[in-house]
Amino acid sequence: MAASSLLLLLADGRFPAGAHAHSGGLEAAVAAGRVTDLASLEAFLVGRLATAGLVGAAFAAAAHRAAVAGAVDPADPARSAARSRALARLDAELDARTAAPTLRAVSRRQGRALLRAGREIWPHAPFGDLPTGRPGGAHQPLVLGLLCAAAGLSRTETATVSAYATVTGAASAGVRLLGLDPYRVQALLVGLADACDGTAADAARAADDPPERLPAAAAPLADIHAEVHATWEVRLFAS
Repeated sequence: MAASSLLLLLADGRFPAGAHAHSGGLEAAVAAGRVTDLASLEAFLVGRLATAGLVGAAFAAAAHRAAVAGAVDPADPARSAARSRALARLDAELDARTAAPTLRAVSRRQGRALLRAGREIWPHAPFGDLPTGRPGGAHQPLVLGLLCAAAGLSRTETATVSAYATVTGAASAGVRLLGLDPYRVQALLVGLADACDGTAADAARAADDPPERLPAAAAPLADIHAEVHATWEVRLFAS
């Protein structure tokens, strides 16, 4: 399968990784009255892309870099050990950038779902080098980075898949939560395409930095919303 087709496949919300069950924090923002229409949804998506989108894409790109560094002989013990150390550092740094315990758990839960799909489709990928010491498994961006490397995608393409998912999942949730016109929501996403590509390019460049210097953009209100949302007895989305 051509790389361009694989890029579309991995960016597709129908890929069996459970993304459709998450609103990216939009459900709580809608309940709080902070997102009420198309204009406020756009502002929400722009903010999400600049924070969670940039951070997630940078860590996915960095995990891709770690995977490709050992691509000459992925099974070589020395390369595997080096890759494992690199991924463990990335996992710890991403944990430090995810202030809300609920969002840390969500990221690891989505990582498990993505890993299940990745192992079924690319069984020879070095998923065994992902950190196992943390309860819940590895963060989703790290799994995505290894999966995209196994699929033959570039670092920038990997970051693009990650950034794109940051906005499309929440946009789709906006149609369901607010009853917005899906055509206008798609037009909104088209308008964000350049910003999404720019975020991906920035993330791909940042992946050359040491893990502790990767982007750390934060959205404290989103963290608060996530913790509140987790206490609801009835909700449409898992997060």
